[in-house]
Amino acid sequence: HMANIDPDEGVVLNDGLSTQVGAHGPYIQSQRLEIYKKHAQKLIENGNAYYAFDTKEELDAMRAEMLAAGNPAPKYDASVRRRMRNSLTLTKEETEKLLKEGHEYVIRMIVPETEIIEFTDDIRGTVQFQGHTVDDQVLMKSDGFPTYHLAHVVDDHLMEIDLVLRGEEWLSSLPKHLLLFQYFGWQPPRYAHVSLLLNKDKSKLSKRQNDVAAEDYIAKGYLPEVLLNFLALLGWNPGTTQEIFSLSELIDAFSLERVQKAGAIFDIEKLDWLQGQWMRKFSTEEFAARIRPVVSEVYAAALNDANFEAKAKLIHDRITFFKEAPEMMSFFYTEPAVSKELMANKKQKVTEADLPKILSLLSETLTAISDADWTEDNLHKILFATAEEKGLSKGQILWPLRALLTGLPFSPGAFEVAAALGKKKTLERLERAQKEV
Repeated sequence: HMANIDPDEGVVLNDGLSTQVGAHGPYIQSQRLEIYKKHAQKLIENGNAYYAFDTKEELDAMRAEMLAAGNPAPKYDASVRRRMRNSLTLTKEETEKLLKEGHEYVIRMIVPETEIIEFTDDIRGTVQFQGHTVDDQVLMKSDGFPTYHLAHVVDDHLMEIDLVLRGEEWLSSLPKHLLLFQYFGWQPPRYAHVSLLLNKDKSKLSKRQNDVAAEDYIAKGYLPEVLLNFLALLGWNPGTTQEIFSLSELIDAFSLERVQKAGAIFDIEKLDWLQGQWMRKFSTEEFAARIRPVVSEVYAAALNDANFEAKAKLIHDRITFFKEAPEMMSFFYTEPAVSKELMANKKQKVTEADLPKILSLLSETLTAISDADWTEDNLHKILFATAEEKGLSKGQILWPLRALLTGLPFSPGAFEVAAALGKKKTLERLERAQKEV
């Protein structure tokens, strides 16, 4: 929803309220419990599943025994099944008695030990699984709710899903799902298991090292369009040099053939670059409209500022997040703090001792420009000519002017700011700066 992608069917938000849309509902799992129970019973009747009455203590003992025997991943498989308390080891009468007495149970699927399960995955190609490596998965829990394994197979069939895209961590569960489709006599959908996202050190992306939810990045100020663009390029490439994609462009360009099998590096620097690129895609008008409420929260004067769009344009190429706008535009709505330290700059060859002479020259030059000639182009031309005439570099004259007008170490250039502030405000700030030096 945050990325402006609304599902065609399922649970959707409509005016902030959750509603169900589509012909295959209900779409809320808790409203489908009878459907799952009916299908689980069918598996039991057909001999593809069974009741298991093992207690937590019995299961813990089984796992401890397997670990002690050197099995690092204990599982309830065919070899274990034969000695546990389930309807395959109990008589029919014993099973019925336990059910009647209300003993807790789960329903497990039967995985044939000797079966080889093969499938062609849309990304990974042919995958093969040995039956003895797969456990008898729980399908219905003791609370009457299905596990993902049963629910997704039943739901995907009844909802006519023909392609399932999911993370590669589900690949090991694929044989269980394929067996269930087989037991029900249904055609499985196509599956495509996509690779995991990785940190720069190739470790799995996790909450410990990163924010991993889309909401976290939206809260930080990333645009939904940026997240969508960024995520699409993780593990997929268009086969061209294009990197900026809108949703409609992605729909046209995307194909599973170009999805890579290797894990994709989650590069936050690339995300920030994309954010900047998308910021530049806004028209000046739209950009100004998006940041005006943000700036107005800090500087009320911005709300009805007739020249707001022209001022916003000056930061458009520099901004990464809307929330940066109030500080970046602060000098338009509040008098900046002026310091000799900021006006001087070693790189620009401006020492504090040079400042009185440079500010005096700026005052003399700018005062002589008429209000009618006070434009960015004229300021550019006149100040550059003055610098040349007095044997100063452009930086020696522009850096102090920009610093005293904005009070910021980074900001739009001196010409743009002076033009946007106007002659009166520029000279006032220049006069105040002269008192500081």
